[in-house]
Amino acid sequence: MRIAFVGESLIDFTAAGELAFQGHVGGAPTNSAVACARLGVPTGFVTQLSTDLFGERLLAHLLANGIDTRFVRRSEAPSTLAFVARTPTSNRYAFYTQGTADTLWAPAELPALPDSCRWLQFGSISLLQEPAASRITEFVEAQRGRRLVLFDPNARPSLIPDLDAWRRHCTRWLAAADLVKMSDEDAQLLAPDRALAEVAADCLRQGPRAVVITRGGEGAMLFRPSAEPLTLRPPPVRVADTIGAGDTFAAGLLVALLERGVDTPEALSALRAEAWSAVLRFAGAAAALNCTREGANPPTRGEVDALLLQADA
Repeated sequence: MRIAFVGESLIDFTAAGELAFQGHVGGAPTNSAVACARLGVPTGFVTQLSTDLFGERLLAHLLANGIDTRFVRRSEAPSTLAFVARTPTSNRYAFYTQGTADTLWAPAELPALPDSCRWLQFGSISLLQEPAASRITEFVEAQRGRRLVLFDPNARPSLIPDLDAWRRHCTRWLAAADLVKMSDEDAQLLAPDRALAEVAADCLRQGPRAVVITRGGEGAMLFRPSAEPLTLRPPPVRVADTIGAGDTFAAGLLVALLERGVDTPEALSALRAEAWSAVLRFAGAAAALNCTREGANPPTRGEVDALLLQADA
């Protein structure tokens, strides 16, 4: 196991008609874990799955993608469900999370990740429900000095009853992270009416060594202390669906960073702009390919390499 993810695993129901829904395995950390595994990196997942029919499907999907499930607990509580309605610019979600298996993740003893695990990613709606939110926070903070941490807020405003409280919690989550990946929508929720560069600077002051802000089809921006921002656009593709794009981008970041030997905070800080450009380019290509099909369906390593070769031709 080289990369681990902690958080929710759920079923996304996307509308093919007014009330004709098609189910897909989802949840931001689940999507990212699948993406990492398909990109060829040994990946583990930490969560709690229901024993209901959805939970069985979720577990089967993790196993089918070669994900290490030794830290997946089981519960008789129901699975989390999400219903997604597409809009021209983004997606609108309705979540059913009350008393569900992943939101009740609260082991008495925190998992002990193997030393081979160099990155841990956390974030998303798993941080919005107790008791999982508090226990995940404790788990992430326990990783300090053991491995690098990526925080992806992946916020869903409809699930946040108190935005001011969520912003205060973000301060603690940012302090636990070495790298932050967020969307421009996350940034505006965190600090309304502020420029992306200002939001990134605020985040960097909390402790992370780099902040990447994605902007959909406009690409991504990298911010680091005492360095000029770096911007990269993804290769053009025919978009079928944007579900899972940000999750796949985050996975691409981790895979590309690991391949460049970034497995310590010092190595992350020392990474040069040229290497960061290659990292962002890889992540952008992976996310772009995910957008060419329905639901969160991350690409394989071969597909990403082929797209990059095509872009270079």
